[in-house]
Amino acid sequence: MLKQQLLQKGQHKLSPQQIKLMKLVQLSTLDFEQRVQKELEENPALEEENCSDLEENSDTLENDMDLTEDQNQSADLSEIDEYLSDDEIEDFQINNQNYSIKKHIPIISGISFQEYLKNQLHTFRLNEKDLLIADFILGNIDNDGYMKRKIPSIADDIFLILGIYVSTVKIEELLVNYVQKLDPIGIGSRNLQECLLIQLEKKKINQEIFLSKKIIRDHFESFVKKHYRKLQKKLGITKKDLRKVLDQIKKLNPKPGRIYSDNTKNLDHIIPDFNIYISDEKLELSLNQRNIPELKISSLYLDMLKSYKSEKNIKKNEETIVFLKQKIDSAKWFVDAIKQRQNTLMLTMNAIMDYQKEYFLTGDPVKIKPMILKNISQKIGVGISTVSRVANSKYVNTPYGTFLIKSFFSEKMINQEGKEISSIEIKKLLGESIDKENKKKPFTDEKLSKILRKKGYLVARRTIAKYRDQMHIPVARMRKNL
Repeated sequence: MLKQQLLQKGQHKLSPQQIKLMKLVQLSTLDFEQRVQKELEENPALEEENCSDLEENSDTLENDMDLTEDQNQSADLSEIDEYLSDDEIEDFQINNQNYSIKKHIPIISGISFQEYLKNQLHTFRLNEKDLLIADFILGNIDNDGYMKRKIPSIADDIFLILGIYVSTVKIEELLVNYVQKLDPIGIGSRNLQECLLIQLEKKKINQEIFLSKKIIRDHFESFVKKHYRKLQKKLGITKKDLRKVLDQIKKLNPKPGRIYSDNTKNLDHIIPDFNIYISDEKLELSLNQRNIPELKISSLYLDMLKSYKSEKNIKKNEETIVFLKQKIDSAKWFVDAIKQRQNTLMLTMNAIMDYQKEYFLTGDPVKIKPMILKNISQKIGVGISTVSRVANSKYVNTPYGTFLIKSFFSEKMINQEGKEISSIEIKKLLGESIDKENKKKPFTDEKLSKILRKKGYLVARRTIAKYRDQMHIPVARMRKNL
């Protein structure tokens, strides 16, 4: 039976400023710098702070600014977490997904990979139209050096974007005769098979290179699946000769673009947001100074607002006053937001550092404790998504290398002694076991499970397979060497 009833409930709505604050928390160091620079360019009431201006400016702000209650409120991060979507949280944060710790070394960036290729392309004698099309083809090459898009799709895009009709035959001609001639060799390949063949074509011909080309061109599937007996039979060669041929193929580069792109990465991936160092056997944490720009409200704008307000005919200058006040209010909020961002980052990272104190003091991955977002969230009294935003995009520099913070989060496991251990420890032992295996007879997942069980770690075969996939280690058959 249908009924009508009244329902009363409270609902908290966040202001746009509070939502913007959480977006600032999520930004990496370089993105945050760019955000500050953008705010400086768009808001003339915001200026870079000079040390001599600090006391004078703080007094002026108290006297001249009349902020609304909503704008002057500090954001409650726990309420903000409830508002923002949980979809932004990665699987590892909710499901205790484990990530292996990877070391990141800062790299100095230079010209982009695309610019590097374009500089070479422009040395060819091409007419203006062909050069324009070839440049467009380059734009479809990824960082690995591959052109994954289909030629008909590129032809459609050239017509829609450049207004030039070009046949697929012409694109194929420019790709093969010019783009694929660029350095590194293999650039512009549409798949791995083509990439390896292009590199083999550049080598001086001999029996081993001839057989290598035959394997890649005619028996590629057997090669990829490591069906060595089939290859021996089809080529009519001995195991020793096949090993020599495979050694030649292994010298080729399956991702030619990485030669250049890996050495010109943008610094936003590797600039550490935090620094942890050991002083007198105690951990010290600092926030990267690049995260703390010194900003102030423009004294010129404050004086202008004061001057217009003091005039008798205020209505005449009402629009100007509103404009000035909006800019000043926005600048004041942004300065406060930077401080709140800084406090949130330090609060979260301090909790992570304390939780993983043994690891940061010793550098031994075995000392990493099982840790999920909820552990840190409960410890500092903020929402899970706040911890998520800090862990996802921030790096920490330690005495043992620079790491993504989320790599310290791992699931909990129990060993035979009933002691809680981190899955990172399991992965470390798993990696060591695979490194020591006989590559002619690599360990299966079942065998690896038994090896870890002998060491006191009860890990099921399925769990071994899951961790191996996360570590990007192939199955036993694909690790086999001839």
